[in-house]
Amino acid sequence: MTLLLLIMAVCFLSFANGANDNFKGVASLYGSGAATYRTALFWATLTTLAGSLCALYLAQTLLIKFSGKGLVTDALIQSIPFITAVAGGAGLTVILATRIGFPVSTTHALLGAMVGSGLLASWGEMNLTALQHNFVMPLLLSPLFAVVLAMFVYLALQRVRQRLGIGESLCLCVESEAALNNGTSIMAMAQNPASSLTIDTEVACANRYSGKVLGINAQSVVDKLHFLSAGSVCFARGLNDTPKIAALLLLAPSLNIHWIIILVAGMMALGGLVNARRVAETMSHKITAISHGQGLAANLTTALLVIFASQFGMPVSTTHVAVGSLFGIGLTNGKAHHRMFASIVLSWLLTLPCAALCAAAVYGMTSTFSG
Repeated sequence: MTLLLLIMAVCFLSFANGANDNFKGVASLYGSGAATYRTALFWATLTTLAGSLCALYLAQTLLIKFSGKGLVTDALIQSIPFITAVAGGAGLTVILATRIGFPVSTTHALLGAMVGSGLLASWGEMNLTALQHNFVMPLLLSPLFAVVLAMFVYLALQRVRQRLGIGESLCLCVESEAALNNGTSIMAMAQNPASSLTIDTEVACANRYSGKVLGINAQSVVDKLHFLSAGSVCFARGLNDTPKIAALLLLAPSLNIHWIIILVAGMMALGGLVNARRVAETMSHKITAISHGQGLAANLTTALLVIFASQFGMPVSTTHVAVGSLFGIGLTNGKAHHRMFASIVLSWLLTLPCAALCAAAVYGMTSTFSG
């Protein structure tokens, strides 16, 4: 029965993780108007699933690290009630944040849950040095690196665009979408016969590129690269998050590691499809207004940092990196929503104690039940 509770808790955590995290990689697609919500969600689900399935071969270090080894005693690592409490506490925290619409870190929730249940189970006996160096430092530094790197990547891409002679086409914004639906969206020749004037909504007018790259329309190149970069972020997230959750099921003697990965990946995909809308709105529209090119820069930043971290076994938060990248772009274009960013940071700070309390409560119940 205790083993069944563990499997259910890990499935619940996987579902909550997918609901809160799956859309983060494609938020720039939806936010910039490059894709509808459904298209972005489908692309996020597909690429996250691919990253999750590749985690078995590319992220072995995280499987070991998030089994709790080095943070708590070996006896606790082999305790099913402890691991169940970690999964349950983290899952409760993440699903609560999802319902409110805040993008929080599953990594942060897992860390808090390990601390809360670990302190209760071992009466305060924990390796605080491992906690600081292996977990806390990467979580604190990753969003700062993301902000700075996103600003650099965006400015670098902007310089490359200027060097290639790619400009921004003229676009006349209209206030009413009803006018567009009635056929107002047309192409009109400007005074210069070589240029054109587009009448469209403000979102669509945000960034239209003119010119060609290797004989291909520049706008088409940017759009395709934007989609690919969003997919790479989702792939990286699946690669980084799946082993953290799968590690909790290593105690299950009847489950092969391949089936553990498949189970976690499937539940993550289901969570994203069913319950991603509120976090999607926050990530896409409430951190900063972005254009296609700026979304591309943010996605490249997030993917680079998360893939790099996965390869070296550093448990960074894709949430922190993605939000940091978007905020870095917002600082560069002057459209950052500082209050929303402050609220998100506050939710990050509350994630640890909330997960610790939830995990301690779950541990108290599971240990009593198993006893």
